[in-house]
Amino acid sequence: MLSWLLPALVPSLLLLGVVYASDRRREPWYVVVPTFVLGGITGYGAIYLQQRAQAWTGLDLRSDVAGNAGALLFIFAFVAPVRELAKVMATWPAFRSRHFDEPLDGVVYAAASSLGASCVQSAHMFQNHPFGLVWGLRAVLSLVANVFFACAWGYALGRVKQKKSVGSLFVLAWIVATFSHGLYIHLVLGRGAAAMVGVVPLLLAMALLTFFGYRDLKARGDSREGRQSGLLERVSMQYLSAPPSLRSVQEAMRKDGQPLTLRWVAFGTLVTLGAMFTGIALAVLFGHYAEVDFSRVDESDVTTTGPVALLGSGLLAAFPLSGYLIAKASSLHTLLEPALATAVALVLTMVALGAAAPVALVFALAFSPIALSLAVAGAWVGRP
Repeated sequence: MLSWLLPALVPSLLLLGVVYASDRRREPWYVVVPTFVLGGITGYGAIYLQQRAQAWTGLDLRSDVAGNAGALLFIFAFVAPVRELAKVMATWPAFRSRHFDEPLDGVVYAAASSLGASCVQSAHMFQNHPFGLVWGLRAVLSLVANVFFACAWGYALGRVKQKKSVGSLFVLAWIVATFSHGLYIHLVLGRGAAAMVGVVPLLLAMALLTFFGYRDLKARGDSREGRQSGLLERVSMQYLSAPPSLRSVQEAMRKDGQPLTLRWVAFGTLVTLGAMFTGIALAVLFGHYAEVDFSRVDESDVTTTGPVALLGSGLLAAFPLSGYLIAKASSLHTLLEPALATAVALVLTMVALGAAAPVALVFALAFSPIALSLAVAGAWVGRP
């Protein structure tokens, strides 16, 4: 029992300590720890319901058992929603308590419940599979991903802390987290070991959103504290040189009464598509001169992911370049046109992949958040 319990419990407790220490005004341990335990209990309940649903429907997470359509249906219609709902149920008592009095508390308690659920899920994974490199990597990805997904709707709970009732922001954040969780399950648990490379950009995008959400909630808490004390905040060079906050990005994307420039959206779509094709072509050309065998890619062998990583790197490198070129050419002060152009190009690409290679559509969905983030980052640098 210790062989599968300890490898799951120790990393979860260590990461819980990191999350707890990151809160400057730390929450009471007698609320954080029960939230962690309750997350493990509800996580076990989600596993039990999943097993009962598998026995009743004959569906499975694995594509080689239930087929691509059956596995995707089972994951997105049942497994991912149940798992995210279990984490919300574990967070709810802390959310309704008097200790939930700061915006940042939403991230802290959501992370605690997700770590408890991830601990139980990893222990169940080690119980049914031999502990090795592949399953250890899957457990680590599960641990980190569960925290990121929970922080999405934990951010929304922090925003509505005074009302003590969820709103449209929480519903939207929960849907995004559930959809991302479904993609993660399919890539990490539903396909071969080599498919795990597709979850890396998804986790990078979630980490970026978590960082901005953390900064935004921390700023809201600090501003409220400053208002209560009646002190004016001083603007320091450290603040000016820091990465942009979520609120500053929202302000930059607003039009301030200016009409949307559709010609730059259309032109930017063509620029983005051209950059994508160029990035893939350069990656293939480099692979040709480096004698990379692209036919060696095998989904069940993680050592053959080198050619896929090369193509993915060439493709992702195109997005910050296209965002920069669109912003530089248009001389617009907002990021709305480059962001919409990138979104349209991604949608067109996914429509084409859905018709030609439906399996590749899942990987395109996983890469799209980081691609959009890179394009907006490039446009941020190129805007006047």
